[in-house]
Amino acid sequence: MQENSVLLVDGESSKTIMISTLPFSHAIILRTQFLGYLDGKPCHALEVPADIPESAGDHFSGVRDLYGIIPDDELALAAYAVQIIDFDRSTSFCSRCGAETRQLQSRLVKHCTACNYRTRPRYSPAIIVLVKKRDEVLLASSPRYPADLYSVIAGFLEPYENFEECVHREVKEEVGIEVTNIRYFGSEQWPFPDSLMVGFIADFAGGEITIDTNEIAAAGWFGRNNLPNLPSPMSIARALIDAWIRREI
Repeated sequence: MQENSVLLVDGESSKTIMISTLPFSHAIILRTQFLGYLDGKPCHALEVPADIPESAGDHFSGVRDLYGIIPDDELALAAYAVQIIDFDRSTSFCSRCGAETRQLQSRLVKHCTACNYRTRPRYSPAIIVLVKKRDEVLLASSPRYPADLYSVIAGFLEPYENFEECVHREVKEEVGIEVTNIRYFGSEQWPFPDSLMVGFIADFAGGEITIDTNEIAAAGWFGRNNLPNLPSPMSIARALIDAWIRREI
């Protein structure tokens, strides 16, 4: 790994992390983490400095860009490696007193050598919701997306909220409408670097679309025959939309 990218070894079949030797000479290893076993083989994540150049035929890639390029089990392991290395990197010092931490051998826990505070990997919970209005769904484009890409509404929980309250607030803030009949769809770990997306379906309850221009570039109601460019199939956003297209929800 280099920062939050993983090494992709090009060839007849592209591979990432499943390599037996480091393809750099005299590479400095910043940190390592044991990931577990894949097909009986022990796997480790190794982080190298950002200034180490790529070698011929190999390059570093973001995990999201590897969907459909490498096998799903390697993709899952690469995503796990990003999370674990990021946890190791960001918890080298205690968040309570600033002293150096050490990792306990038996589990993913950082222990402060000064105040005994322990830190475990934490997730940032977020909701993602598909809003239905008769035979149409609400889709929105973000200033952070390509101009023609539309998705469903999503946002992070505030400290005082449950998931349903967050759905109501995020939809109201971002597109100005009210929703009802909120029901659970599924969840997805989103390791970029530490989100946990919890998916819902909701019904339109009233109001006119009024976008928050800081979060939304455009929004509208779309039917199955006039859908815009949609998110990657690897995302829970696309899983929600595809389930609606198939009339499963």
